[in-house]
Amino acid sequence: MMRYSKIKPVVDYSIILLVLAPVITVVILIVIGYLVQAQGSIFFSQKRMGLNNKTFILYKFRSLHPNYTRPLKDRKFCWGNFLRNTNLDELPQILNILKGEMSWVGPRPLPVEYVSYITAEQNIRHTVRPGITGLAQVNGKNNLPWTDKFRLDIEYVNNISFLLDMKILVRTLVLLISFKKDISLEEAKLSK
Repeated sequence: MMRYSKIKPVVDYSIILLVLAPVITVVILIVIGYLVQAQGSIFFSQKRMGLNNKTFILYKFRSLHPNYTRPLKDRKFCWGNFLRNTNLDELPQILNILKGEMSWVGPRPLPVEYVSYITAEQNIRHTVRPGITGLAQVNGKNNLPWTDKFRLDIEYVNNISFLLDMKILVRTLVLLISFKKDISLEEAKLSK
């Protein structure tokens, strides 16, 4: 684990170089989509917990109307729904990878408010950089109960390797092109 953890940032930067041209093209198209929809700010940012419990600002394309006083169903808009359903809203997290705050693969970073609810055993997830995708994301994502997500996060940390990362990235690509419906908004609604 230790040896791979040291070269993992090099792998992350190499992947960025490989995908940079198509990503820039997609980002330009997404920004044009926001301008056409005229739905307010383009980006969403939030404090998240990262490596060694350090906080950082996570970036995403905004997929909900920014007016928090509206009911959740009234905050949805067409372009945001498309970005959420295709997971393209996660693209700005490449900036987090470039800043060394995230990796392509790792446990998803938790909002800072959630940290007081996790156990010492679950906190092992913070001994690696959080990822854009991870073992929990390719094994059910938001269909999983929290305990299963944390179990998969711990399994990832205990078995981290180049081969595991490549398997997760390939499975992520398969899920992306299958356009699986994102139910995270329904999950947030149920948890309230």
